[in-house]
Amino acid sequence: MSGLLEVCGLTVELPTASGWVRPVNDVSLSIAAGESLGLVGESGSGKTMLSLALMGLLPPGTRVSGEASLATEASMKQLTALSAREWRNVRGGEIAMVFQEPMTSLNPVMRIGAQIEETIRAHQPKLSAKEVKRKAVDSLRRAAVPEPEVRAEQFPHQLSGGLRQRAMIAMALAAGPRLLIADEPTTALDVTVQKQILDLLDGLRRELQVGLLFITHDLGVVAQVAERVAVMYAGRIIEEGPARNVLERPLHPYTQGLLRASPTLKRGMLTPISGAVPQLTALPPGCAFEPRCELRRDECTLAVPGFRIVGSDHAARCILV
Repeated sequence: MSGLLEVCGLTVELPTASGWVRPVNDVSLSIAAGESLGLVGESGSGKTMLSLALMGLLPPGTRVSGEASLATEASMKQLTALSAREWRNVRGGEIAMVFQEPMTSLNPVMRIGAQIEETIRAHQPKLSAKEVKRKAVDSLRRAAVPEPEVRAEQFPHQLSGGLRQRAMIAMALAAGPRLLIADEPTTALDVTVQKQILDLLDGLRRELQVGLLFITHDLGVVAQVAERVAVMYAGRIIEEGPARNVLERPLHPYTQGLLRASPTLKRGMLTPISGAVPQLTALPPGCAFEPRCELRRDECTLAVPGFRIVGSDHAARCILV
């Protein structure tokens, strides 16, 4: 696998009435071509803001520092230095995103096929109308949409939730991106449809050799689709490693707490993590998880812990590692 996405020290700052806050704080990660990385964390941990930074969809007035680069056919493209015009070529063509709720992401008054055709024309303007329509139907077929010719002529409200999400996946992959970001794509779906969507994303990743950044708060879901897992808390990556290692032998107390709070067939009682994610305007001076941590020490309040590596590829921000 070759390097596809490299993020180094990425920080996103937003202006608020209480001052500048950092929903993404010194984040570093990498994804290879054909590799899947699961990004896990509670609501408010900064997962979606990180994905919007990688898509160039941050709100006006945002300050961005650090580096994020994407491998293209010619060279490594610096995403943090792109202009609005350059982003239009990258967004959809090089990086695509599947959002959490397809009903609010799809245009309710446009047919499904027309919306996919619009994506294809934006990045391949020289194609004829017939070729664009054929590629749109092929995208629906590749996303395992039954009767793709019929579904292409339907409106979003005529499709079930699972089919709408498949249509979103078809649209995201229609222009041939190298990186696919899936932001909690199974949250609004029932369990059986969730499994189908996860299998579809995993199969398309392997078939097309696209990098996949899969964002979720569900550790059970990430275990099915991710080769590596990064755990995010209060804007920082606090643990990263191979999925099996992180889920079976978690190093950080926060990751351990997430696993104890996740339902399993073997355990009847769930153990919630006490407290809540701290406000970004009032982060503690040391480890952000320290106020909620049962294993905290006096040293935890002094400074933000650095990454401590266990083995060759498993690391966590914790002084107990």
